[in-house]
Amino acid sequence: MVSELINANPIVYEKKERRVRIPAADVNEYAVEPIDQLEIFDHLRDIKDPEHPYSLEELKVISEDAVEVDDKRSYVSFRVTFTPTVEHCSMATIIGLCLRVKLMRCLPSRYKVDIRVAPGTHATEAAVNKQLNDKERVAAALENPNLVDIVDECLAPSYES
Repeated sequence: MVSELINANPIVYEKKERRVRIPAADVNEYAVEPIDQLEIFDHLRDIKDPEHPYSLEELKVISEDAVEVDDKRSYVSFRVTFTPTVEHCSMATIIGLCLRVKLMRCLPSRYKVDIRVAPGTHATEAAVNKQLNDKERVAAALENPNLVDIVDECLAPSYES
């Protein structure tokens, strides 16, 4: 995807085993199962890194513990914190955009999503966070065909999933 690698030799971790979820409809046809931390993580775990053939889970960029769910309000809010593999990662904004787009595509629009770089893990953390959570900047990024192609490539399903 990218010609020069920022982190040429990343540490690759083993993927966690997928847990089987029983949809609430299988238990009770009238039940509505709330979206939880595991479901959000399952949506994000197979996103491919823009530089490497590994998933964000395999690179420990995203983990189940990095997803926070707050459903105490009248709407549900999710905070997803990700950790770039190196603190000067130029792909951090692309990774965050991939996370946001994936959730935009799979969740109803009523959900609030906050995407952030884990505190202290990126040299320009505040700037990256500002870009990823500004609706106008995200909309402008998604009007750029080159960025959309990169995001779509990262979100494309792999046959290993």
